[in-house]
Amino acid sequence: MKFTGTNVLVTGASRGIGAQIAKSLAGMGLKVWINFRSGEAEANAVKADIVAQGGTAEVIGFDVSNEEAFVDAVKQIVDADGELAYLVNNAGITNDKLAMRMKTEEFMSVIEANLKSTFIGCREAVKVMSKKRFGSVVNIASIVGETGNAGQTNYAASKGGTIAMTKSFAQEAASRNIRFNTITPGFIATEMTDVLKEEIKDAFTAKIPMARFGEPKEVADAVAFLLSDHASYITGETLKVNGGMYM
Repeated sequence: MKFTGTNVLVTGASRGIGAQIAKSLAGMGLKVWINFRSGEAEANAVKADIVAQGGTAEVIGFDVSNEEAFVDAVKQIVDADGELAYLVNNAGITNDKLAMRMKTEEFMSVIEANLKSTFIGCREAVKVMSKKRFGSVVNIASIVGETGNAGQTNYAASKGGTIAMTKSFAQEAASRNIRFNTITPGFIATEMTDVLKEEIKDAFTAKIPMARFGEPKEVADAVAFLLSDHASYITGETLKVNGGMYM
């Protein structure tokens, strides 16, 4: 992959898909800022893996839903590197419950963590990237944001909102040569899916035309493409990485 920029911030990068995104982008020559909220040891392990492979990484801890902390983190990165060329908004949570039993605060907690944090990151990215008239942002949404899902009203709303919001940012920032795209992963083999019972995994797999869960690297490769110069004329797009489960 070819990259004009030099660095990237990946939120929620201490484990799972985020950790793989960080490792893959570092392997392609970018300096990676590994964000974590509570998993400092895991984030440091990701950094150690990157450094062991000859890459460059820094660990930066902050809560992405805390506006002041996010703004300060972006400033810290720009002060250190002279730019923020790329951003991957990956951090997010779930708090599943049937809607009729879901309290307003349970709904809003997911909106704050997923949608609000992505807005803050995108807004700050436009500010700093505009100075160099270059940049690319990839927001990690979900297949659930496209299809909905029983028991995930809050999560679906946050991810559906992310898809729509990304298109709006893409329209606002295009004249500044800043691109915004979304990826909607389907079922990916991570720690979250590893705990599912085999019969549940089998039921989900039966709905996937490719008949398997995806791998984190397959999401990471899609992220790398959308960030890279190879996607220089792609903005406002939603790229499905779901094995054909939703087309």
